[in-house]
Amino acid sequence: MATAIFAAGCFWGVEAWFERIDGVVETKVGYTGGKVDRPYYELVKTGKTGHAESIKIDYDASVISYQQLVDAFFECHDPTSKNRQGEDVGSQYRSVIFYLDESQRYIAEEKIKQWNEKGVFKKSIVTEVAQAGTFYDAEEYHQKYLQKNGSAACGIV
Repeated sequence: MATAIFAAGCFWGVEAWFERIDGVVETKVGYTGGKVDRPYYELVKTGKTGHAESIKIDYDASVISYQQLVDAFFECHDPTSKNRQGEDVGSQYRSVIFYLDESQRYIAEEKIKQWNEKGVFKKSIVTEVAQAGTFYDAEEYHQKYLQKNGSAACGIV
């Protein structure tokens, strides 16, 4: 089992996106990248903690590669939009690839170059590549939110 951590706006839609991918074994939504210990939703949503709404993905690397997950990450949101995804505005909705080792960092940086060279987006990618810190699980009501409440609750799915 391998792990990837991404932030791409509203974590509900990002989780639903990745859950559909063959090889993804488990997803958890939560908070990472900030300066507050044990953050919780009401605090993170203020944008003052430095945390991003994120998703931790456990995947079977014999079925899907990290490179393929990074490609899926770029397909599920607008990586050219700084601190905003759709109606969600603030640093907690920024685009980030949180790497767990140097191999993931290298792949993330190379994928950004490749996607910029493809010219798929009208603007340059602003996705951050940052070392993963502590990942704090979001509250239980956020886990599998769209499965529980329907896909109309978030715009990217």
